[in-house]
Amino acid sequence: MLEIALTSFTTFFATIGPVQAAVLFATLTPKMTVRARAAIAVRATVIASLILLIFTFLGQPVLDQLGVTIPALQTAGCIILLIIALDMIFARPTSAFKLTQMEDAEAQTKDDIAVFPLATPPLAGPGAMSAGILLAANAEGNVAALRVIVAALLAVMAITLALLLLSQQLNAMIGITAQRVLMRVFGILLAAIAVQAVFRGVGASGFV
Repeated sequence: MLEIALTSFTTFFATIGPVQAAVLFATLTPKMTVRARAAIAVRATVIASLILLIFTFLGQPVLDQLGVTIPALQTAGCIILLIIALDMIFARPTSAFKLTQMEDAEAQTKDDIAVFPLATPPLAGPGAMSAGILLAANAEGNVAALRVIVAALLAVMAITLALLLLSQQLNAMIGITAQRVLMRVFGILLAAIAVQAVFRGVGASGFV
């Protein structure tokens, strides 16, 4: 169970990106009061948590109806995670943690940014959704393993909420260099997890 817990926590931490979300939150709320920022942070994390829990528990049944096998899901999901990991490692401008110009312009005109652009896509984005489905599929119906996965997700979301609440101080304290170092470290870990899961998916497919 320890292996499942560590893998789940690292995968969710890398795909959700609490530090990157906190930096984004700080740039979007520089003139808000502490109380307003706190309310938005709580709503965003709750909404993102619900979205990810839904995908974690209901993603596999939907895929079953579509005729998608677990090995196919493992391989496809981990390819997505690998792409995200490469974005993190090389700090590409198209990283999943960054908004497009149109999304950024829309975000600046919104009074409540809890749903967009905070809860989704930065927190509950394609990578985190794929990670939830993939981890649940790997559990193969093991209730204890699913509980560990959910606990890891909730732990990451609790960390995310804490960082959002401290986003202004965090942004000023760690600086751009430290942010990039953290992103690259977790990118490397996520890449290793993704490649290992691809091996498992291809092996389980029967082609090898």
